[in-house]
Amino acid sequence: MKSSPLKTLVSDIGELVQFLDELGGESVTIDNEILGNLNVRLDDVKASPINPSPSLVKSAGEIKPSAVVAPVTPTKDLSSILANTKLPSLSKITGAKDQVTKRVPESNSASDTRNPDEVNTMKKTKDLSVHTTLEEIKKEIGTCTRCGLCEERTQVVHSIGAPNARLMFIGEAPGADEDAKGEPFVGRAGQLLTRIIDAMGFQREDVFIGNINRCRPPGNRAPKIDEADQCRPFLLREIEIVKPEVIVVLGNTACQNLLNTKEGITKLRGNFQDYFGVKVMPTFHPAYLLRDPSKKKLVWDDMKQVMELLNEEGGSK
Repeated sequence: MKSSPLKTLVSDIGELVQFLDELGGESVTIDNEILGNLNVRLDDVKASPINPSPSLVKSAGEIKPSAVVAPVTPTKDLSSILANTKLPSLSKITGAKDQVTKRVPESNSASDTRNPDEVNTMKKTKDLSVHTTLEEIKKEIGTCTRCGLCEERTQVVHSIGAPNARLMFIGEAPGADEDAKGEPFVGRAGQLLTRIIDAMGFQREDVFIGNINRCRPPGNRAPKIDEADQCRPFLLREIEIVKPEVIVVLGNTACQNLLNTKEGITKLRGNFQDYFGVKVMPTFHPAYLLRDPSKKKLVWDDMKQVMELLNEEGGSK
């Protein structure tokens, strides 16, 4: 027997409320043609398994019911957002000799964490037209043997998602599940990330998801400097093509590699950084949240800032 629309809706609400409860929220306001405007106390609803319906989210966490925030609606028009953004255009990636990024002391400017080598690349190529597509980047990577990670990986794990995404998530490197499937963030940590994306009002296919490195390091260790240096330029080109309004960088290794900083994620999280004109929000990696669920509320606080910024940008178009 098919479930009625009302039963399905109530089930979705229960699943969503349980997930938001894990993130430290207190209440959620539902705006739906069947139920009207309804305020639900999280303590009053328990359900499983988790599979929230993002279309039901209007406010969550510590946002008061009277301050309803509409879900972010993805847009295809990104030209005005990054009109003055200059990202490095890397037309040729052949090996360590040309593309290794040197580690340098941290910039004195708190808002400018760019690597001088990347800035020089940007200056040299700012007048060049780049016609590279995401598919062309995949072809250029090919069956990559640019670093030692190729020796033990099962396959290259490429970035996925909408080519015009407003929001991008960047992690460290694939794990065992990702290495087996060939897709980033599909294991337990990936499932948690998907739930976070859903709670933000997005579908997974609405955003863009990638890693600093595309091959799994042995034993899930952090990528070495030379390994990250070989892979990072491909990610920079993807950022240039997608032109996201916000990048959420997940975990210490990804944060330090993208922003070229020695600061730890605990100090940087919750504060927007600037990367070639793109707003970057550092936060804890979902795998860390699985080990320490008490940090889920901090991550949700960070995601609320991201939603607020995207809503502001969307409202200014």
